[in-house]
Amino acid sequence: MMIAVASLELLVGILLLIRAATLFPVKRTVTNPAPEVSDEVAQHPVRSIVNSARKIAEDLIAPPQIEGTDMERVEPRSPLGDLGLAPQPKPSMPKDWLETPLYRPVATSSAGFDSMGRKLFISGTQSVAIDRVCLFHESAWPCGQRARAAFNNWMRGRALSCFVPPTGDRFPVAATCRLGKQDVGAWLVSNGWALALPSGIYGKAEAAARTAEMGIFGPP
Repeated sequence: MMIAVASLELLVGILLLIRAATLFPVKRTVTNPAPEVSDEVAQHPVRSIVNSARKIAEDLIAPPQIEGTDMERVEPRSPLGDLGLAPQPKPSMPKDWLETPLYRPVATSSAGFDSMGRKLFISGTQSVAIDRVCLFHESAWPCGQRARAAFNNWMRGRALSCFVPPTGDRFPVAATCRLGKQDVGAWLVSNGWALALPSGIYGKAEAAARTAEMGIFGPP
């Protein structure tokens, strides 16, 4: 009896569910199947990149084209101050230069020497390069070193009297010097240990040294 009642209740429940489905239908969304993708595309997916940047005022930002014929050379501007100016060479033997004795001179070249904190070159002469090699009858010898040594030996133990600037100015100068009554430049050039500048006063002395084969113009 109880089984029959339970079966009747189950049947009534099923009928109620069917009736409710007819009264309240449910809309179902049908999903389209995914498109087939090949294995190559699946392994190397393609990413689309969208460039959202845009150019603004392109004519104003881009540099204008310059025609070569329109260019014109102008004079350089003046320096902004004294620091922009190149140092001017000191004049030769100004009025404030005095003849000063210089002790213990040491030759730095065949026509230059250091003494008492000063660096001097004999005016009107040109030193023979230290590394110069001279030829005399196909015999080569280091005439540059020999010329400096000759000048150094001649000055050793003595003082030169030279026209130099005041003590406060210790820049290198080309000065006229003498050793006793002997003009230093004349001695160097006439003995062939220095060359005469084209604008100097020792041109004849160099010509005589060449003729006599003195110093660098002679044998070692």
